[in-house]
Amino acid sequence: MAYNAKNLSVLAYANGFTLWHYGTTDTPATVDTAGYFDTAADMLRVGDMIIGNVATATSPEAGIFVVRSNSGGVVNVSDLTSLGAVDTD
Repeated sequence: MAYNAKNLSVLAYANGFTLWHYGTTDTPATVDTAGYFDTAADMLRVGDMIIGNVATATSPEAGIFVVRSNSGGVVNVSDLTSLGAVDTD
């Protein structure tokens, strides 16, 4: 799939930093590809964090992407830092 603007929402904003949430059926590798968030370039700033719920239709994962660069309308986010990846019971 591709970026869907309806799935990106602000959770918190303070002092030039925004915490976002984004949910998608796309895999983490797809979401962290440079250019995935280009149509949101006017909203995303370097250092913003995006809590991602990804691969929701297959193998759901949750974690944080960090906006690493946003130049000339090209946005690049970090690889997903997984949250809650271990469940030992």
